[in-house]
Amino acid sequence: MSPAAAAKIHWFARLEHRVHVWRERRARRRGRSATAVPFPGYGGTGWVRVVGRVLIVPPLPRRARGEGASVRGWRSFASIPVSFASVRIEIGGRSHDVVADRGGVIDTVVDAELAPGWQTFTMSVEGQEPVEATAFIVAEDIRFGVISDVDDTVMVTALPRPLVAAWNSFVVDEHARTPVPGMAVLLEQLRRDHPGSPVIYLSTGAWNVAPTLRRFLSRNLFPDGAMLLTDWGPTHDRWFRSGREHKSTNLRRLAEEFPEVRWLLIGDDGQHDEGIYAQFQKEHPDSVAGVAIRRLLPAEAVLAGGRAATVPHRADEAPWVSAEDGAGLRDLLGEVGILDAED
Repeated sequence: MSPAAAAKIHWFARLEHRVHVWRERRARRRGRSATAVPFPGYGGTGWVRVVGRVLIVPPLPRRARGEGASVRGWRSFASIPVSFASVRIEIGGRSHDVVADRGGVIDTVVDAELAPGWQTFTMSVEGQEPVEATAFIVAEDIRFGVISDVDDTVMVTALPRPLVAAWNSFVVDEHARTPVPGMAVLLEQLRRDHPGSPVIYLSTGAWNVAPTLRRFLSRNLFPDGAMLLTDWGPTHDRWFRSGREHKSTNLRRLAEEFPEVRWLLIGDDGQHDEGIYAQFQKEHPDSVAGVAIRRLLPAEAVLAGGRAATVPHRADEAPWVSAEDGAGLRDLLGEVGILDAED
């Protein structure tokens, strides 16, 4: 990197990088090595978006091993990201060498001819054993997909309030996290009514919690889906990443990658989902099948710091529905024809 480019990087980002490098060197002196941690991706005809992270992962204590074990949230943030690690991706009979970013995040598109549906491939780093990764391949004839927020949409977190966010993220046992009633049934019926359609979980949560989130979704019978989270911490030019920008950018990207797909956008009224979805619908009206907003309960709204202002929308736009739980949204989506009302 040139001195001019380095000078443009926010000083806190440079400090964060130095801390990561110091932690990495310390861990390697203790004999620990890096590994690739894949997250569910997605793709289309001839390409796959591969997502994951390169980490030095601390070993779990004996009592915390196994699916049924208790794991506190802070352990998700104890792993050490490995900056600019070289990663080999073996997919569709071809090898691709890619480089992780400063935070160890892998987010790249590779060429691959894979059949529609869930497909597997491998990722490896530093000569370690390859680990299995997955991606959902969208067939050319698919015209419907689901994009769902996570916090306070499928999982009760009251995340926007900083102290509550810290408690939920770092202290609460992952088995104590509560699903929003009826949301798993709603998403599963959407998957059944629209076979072959992608489900994508788009969240402002950190990649650190991706393994915990996957276990939560599986444990509570949510359908499998690609995951698009973000890397907490400073960027090149600001203290922290913008969650709103993260969501908007990925929505636009999905509209460009799948121009024939119309998305059902699912979120809640405790953050900026309504505003983000309204702006996306304004920019890409042909990419929106509908919007489903989960209304926070009064106590949840207090913890979340209030509700977002209601966003007006025209009658000629894709349908908007709102309810307090998945059952209510399911009934309303049936009324507007997005779900089979008799199912």
